[in-house]
Amino acid sequence: MTSILFLCVANSARSQMGEGLARQLFPGLRIQSAGSRPSHVNPYAIAVLAEQGIDATAHTSKSVQEIDPATVDLVITLCAEEVCPLFLGKAERLHWPIPDPASDDPSLTPDDLLLRFRAGRDEIRQRLQQLQAERGW
Repeated sequence: MTSILFLCVANSARSQMGEGLARQLFPGLRIQSAGSRPSHVNPYAIAVLAEQGIDATAHTSKSVQEIDPATVDLVITLCAEEVCPLFLGKAERLHWPIPDPASDDPSLTPDDLLLRFRAGRDEIRQRLQQLQAERGW
């Protein structure tokens, strides 16, 4: 195992958090993230990663089309209610259905959104730590 790709739709929240956390946990692996409809990195994702000592301010939202399948050993899709992007290639695939913490709901306060992003971050971290333990990385 030399590389992991995190995929979701916008490459703005879950996959960006996966990328940041995996870089922290697996410094020897190549870590990438992408989406089928890239947009921008969500400021709440940057904020909750910063709480864990991870600087994601230089992260950018990328299209799955920009990723060379030959550079990926493991694809982790993070879509829950939406359709995940398809990644062509021979990489192993894992699906972790994590609800999208981003929302346009005007009734959600900034604190509500931080709680949602922290929950997503913490679930991704827990799954990565479990993966690390299972595979002996």
